[in-house]
Amino acid sequence: MDQHSKIKLGQQIDIDIDSMAHEGQGVGRVNGMAVFVEGALKGEKVRARVEKAAKNYAIAHVEDILIPSPDRIKPVCPYFYRCGGCTLQHLSYRGQLEFKTQRVKECLEKIGRINTIVHNTIGMSDPWRYRNKAQYPIGRDGSRTVLGFYEKRTHNIVPSDSCLIQHDISNEVSRVIREWADRFNVSIYDEKKHTGLLRHVITKIGFKTGEVMVILVVNGNEIPRAEELIEILRKKIRGFKSLILNNNDKKTNVILGNKNTVIFGPPYIHDYIGEIKFSLSPVSFFQVNPMQVEILYGKVLEYARLTGRETVIDAYCGIGTITLFLARRAKKVCGIEIVAQAVQDARHNAGINGINNVEFIEGAAEDVMQELVKKGDMADVVVMDPPRRGCDEKLLQAAADMEPQSIVYVSCNPATLARDLRFLEDRGYRTQEAQPVDMFPHTAHVECVVLMSNVKNE
Repeated sequence: MDQHSKIKLGQQIDIDIDSMAHEGQGVGRVNGMAVFVEGALKGEKVRARVEKAAKNYAIAHVEDILIPSPDRIKPVCPYFYRCGGCTLQHLSYRGQLEFKTQRVKECLEKIGRINTIVHNTIGMSDPWRYRNKAQYPIGRDGSRTVLGFYEKRTHNIVPSDSCLIQHDISNEVSRVIREWADRFNVSIYDEKKHTGLLRHVITKIGFKTGEVMVILVVNGNEIPRAEELIEILRKKIRGFKSLILNNNDKKTNVILGNKNTVIFGPPYIHDYIGEIKFSLSPVSFFQVNPMQVEILYGKVLEYARLTGRETVIDAYCGIGTITLFLARRAKKVCGIEIVAQAVQDARHNAGINGINNVEFIEGAAEDVMQELVKKGDMADVVVMDPPRRGCDEKLLQAAADMEPQSIVYVSCNPATLARDLRFLEDRGYRTQEAQPVDMFPHTAHVECVVLMSNVKNE
């Protein structure tokens, strides 16, 4: 019997779950084949139905829990089993933190072949309503406008008036936009036909300032009844500061287009991380969990071990969030960022905080780092906070060539983190410790800060 014939599409199986995959599915084996089971937890025995049977693995969903995990709980959100936003609400919060710690350990060991200290994941005392940014797709259900989040692995919208991980104000904005669109018969975008106007609603909220930005992503250049919408938002949304129109007329799954038009208020709002003030534009990247980000950046500062005499490079610096934190304790910090608007925002943020010992360079981090090495510009500490795909090898090589005392790596993807740490270990650096931080409760995502030291200096 070949491997594929062991499990068939639609087959019902009883399976023991012995681990969990990186997206939160339970994993077990049937006749030696790995089966990824949606809705199952480590330690459980479940009855599942096979949805996909590939050559070397199968995907199934739970139909019955035969032996439950002690960490299984009833999800609080009524949309949990349909919505693709949260994946771990059926797992106790203690269990979520353990899962994330184990995920980092396994990636470092299996992918990076690195054995180091991995501290327990730092969680939240109240892991709800933590997001300062929401992105709501808009659709139609008959004659009714719906806003919510995509169903798992589809573009079907699950209507949601009260997402439990979003700020209450974001939920209220979504209700206001839905009522406005229905009242004035505003056309809704149809992604299959590429017709209609409203595509997405995005909210940004300053947790400490209370300021609110609303962004309407539209397939066009203007919206009808804008004055009425502004008046409703001013009346119903506490802290409403600005309304932005984002033009996206391309047939794409990318949410934001390139053109932003201010309809009301200033083109930015403000928020703080610690004592540092930031201006946030429609395209600014800002960590979505403002409570946990102070813990995350505090750990970056701790690992950087600055005395005030150091030169620091912050690769992938965005709008300068980490850069400005480092500048308070370093001699000089150089931030590198490829997005031109982010560099402008970073320079502006340095200015409004009176921080003068920073420099921001626009360009691809790997190219800029190589140029700095060629010029003989060195750093005592290199900090890198790349996107999920991790660092370009040219950047990692340039960082190693600079021979800094320490490298601090901030990652949102344990797999690419482990790969990049292996590259640096092979070039004279040792991974000292890793600290996972739960920036995204009730999802499988985990942020991590890692300290590496130059072996030559030990």
